[in-house]
Amino acid sequence: MSTPEGKVKLSIKNYLKTLEPDLWSFMPVSCGYGVSGIPDIVGCYKGRFFAIEVKREGGKIRPWQTRTREIIKLAGGIAIIADNVADVMAALNAV
Repeated sequence: MSTPEGKVKLSIKNYLKTLEPDLWSFMPVSCGYGVSGIPDIVGCYKGRFFAIEVKREGGKIRPWQTRTREIIKLAGGIAIIADNVADVMAALNAV
């Protein structure tokens, strides 16, 4: 059975598929050799870079995830923290 966070990721992935071809995204594989704080889903929607850090309902982001989020925003990207698909819908509808 999927974890609570895994269920949220699946619902977000399914939603993102409905936005194609205006949206491209992927989920970087974390294997211990990458950079800390890389969001769970990254992509481009209507020419804007976005990153989504997925959490289970009520989950908290870690300090290094907060730093990555701030850097993405400073660079002009959209940084989303989501514990449900509605958070992603709201952020991307604003584009």
